[in-house]
Amino acid sequence: MRMILSAGFATLMAFPALADVTVETAQGSVSLPGAPAKVAALDLSVVDTMVALGVTPAGVPDKLYLDYLQPLAGTAAPVGTLQEPNLEGLAALGPDLIVVANRSAAKKDAVAQVAPAIDMTVDGADLIDDAKARLAALAALFGKETEGQALIAEVDGKLAALADAGRDKGTALVVLTNGPKMSAYGAGSRFGWIYDVTGLPQAGGPLDKDASHGDAISHEFIAETNPDWLFVLDRGAAIGADEPSAQATLDNELVRQTNAWKNGHVVYLPAGNVYLAPGGYTALTETLDVLAAALAG
Repeated sequence: MRMILSAGFATLMAFPALADVTVETAQGSVSLPGAPAKVAALDLSVVDTMVALGVTPAGVPDKLYLDYLQPLAGTAAPVGTLQEPNLEGLAALGPDLIVVANRSAAKKDAVAQVAPAIDMTVDGADLIDDAKARLAALAALFGKETEGQALIAEVDGKLAALADAGRDKGTALVVLTNGPKMSAYGAGSRFGWIYDVTGLPQAGGPLDKDASHGDAISHEFIAETNPDWLFVLDRGAAIGADEPSAQATLDNELVRQTNAWKNGHVVYLPAGNVYLAPGGYTALTETLDVLAAALAG
């Protein structure tokens, strides 16, 4: 996207004359010339965590997807999609700081034309540690350390309860549906943290942990793997696509023969939370609650 810079554009690049602050990011420590007063957040996990800390972003993605973020549509300026920021919209907003992560991380250099930018990406393979680290960093950046410590303590409490609920409960398989298509994710993959937090080992043989879209699978694969638990993500539901639901895709004679299906252990996770905002405080804690309730039931 081309953008014509006005003579006064340089004023958008400056923070208020405050003391330098250091923030821990996905790319290491970054020094900023003062705590930002107006922030554009181009990632739903970041938006989620900011709101949990009591900080309202001035700019957000055009589509917020998650119900609990919808109130921001009336207060924050839309500044592009999750993958493609709107540079002109950002310039008009004039933020002190732009935060990118995950889907928007590749655009960090582009948005840095408008204002200082930091990358708060979370790695799916280390999601819990990364999510807590980003929460702590944002809390420190906004002077919300007390609130951040309380939120991290709540996450830790939910993790402990989930570990207890999942003890000795058998094997699991994480499956993502995309209409009629299905993919499986193994330990160490994008959604491998689900095995970590539940303590349930992955059913079946190794899967490609480096495949961001998972390993394409069939109903026969699920039947042969025969997990004790199926943890299911519905991509179509997460993004509002008009496609067959995960329930419809999995309702198959072969899948119905698995231990998971016969024992009522097919768990449909909050797909938007896990697919679009996995490192966000509210998205993460809601997902941990769903997993704990299912395993304790």
